[in-house]
Amino acid sequence: MPSLNERHAELLKSGPVRARDAAQRLGTTEAALVACGATGTVTALKPEWAALVGAMPRLGRIMALTRNEHAVHERHGAFQDVSSGPGHILVLGPDIDLRLFPSRWAHAYALAGERPSIQIFEKDGVAVHKVFATEETDRAAWDALVAEFATPLAALPPMTPPEPTAPAVETPVDQARLREDWLALQDTHDFITLLRRHKASRRQAFRLAGEDLALRLPPSAAAATLQRAASAEVPIMVFVGNRSAIQIHTGPVTRLRPTPGWFNVLDPIFNLHLREAGVAEAWRVVKPTADGEVTSIELLDAAGETIALLFGARKPGQPEREDWRAVVAEVSGSPWPSDRAA
Repeated sequence: MPSLNERHAELLKSGPVRARDAAQRLGTTEAALVACGATGTVTALKPEWAALVGAMPRLGRIMALTRNEHAVHERHGAFQDVSSGPGHILVLGPDIDLRLFPSRWAHAYALAGERPSIQIFEKDGVAVHKVFATEETDRAAWDALVAEFATPLAALPPMTPPEPTAPAVETPVDQARLREDWLALQDTHDFITLLRRHKASRRQAFRLAGEDLALRLPPSAAAATLQRAASAEVPIMVFVGNRSAIQIHTGPVTRLRPTPGWFNVLDPIFNLHLREAGVAEAWRVVKPTADGEVTSIELLDAAGETIALLFGARKPGQPEREDWRAVVAEVSGSPWPSDRAA
């Protein structure tokens, strides 16, 4: 039987194929494809996650990539202000803004070649986060980091891809209590805690909260929001994540380019690739905070998993931008909820 390397080489004869797509077509995991050297010369790295991420500032400017099945988030900049604690690693620089959760992480590799990268994978071989060298990267520091973390003892990743995760079974939720607790929120970060307390999925909570708090929009609201934010020059925050990483862009979006099947932001320091067919639901979501109401456009896939979140650019302690509220009102075709009583 041909090796995975040989099968991959045969696949490429018909044209370039990205590693994630190639793994799916070959019936294996992306981690296995990378580990066997099919995608380039590879060095296994020690699974010392806090130390590895903590060493990233040495590299200077890089491109960080986090994705899920339907969205790819690419941000240029330097790792700064890296810290870690039980179950998490934070990167809070002005360019690279990450929330990392390494409990599922198991494999990391450095790939050489024209576009060197460091790629991190979960136990099931699914990619979590990737860092790519750019023309502005300190290549000597890159080589030193790879040498420091290289290991000949790395465990082999799984060859068989994981079974698709079934959507979580929804259980009955006290709608009145859910709404009451939602209205009592003081911080957007407390929303996850609210969902856990009520044992509600995100989509379930949206359906139950009331349209003033969660208004369902057509899936096209995703592209419409980006287009209106760009035309009005409104800086936004774009969150894209998976089970183990969330990556955030804060700033303007300007160069919007649709391509078959995808809606893209192609700015010099930020790229977003959104698979439009993957957006099953879009919602305008309002969350009370100590700084006033904060609004997002939230995109879910057919299983109810989050694809991306769009907010107006803001920092804690600041009220929400009025120009962002105007964008959301235009996209949703609905007056601002706090104005309804007037």
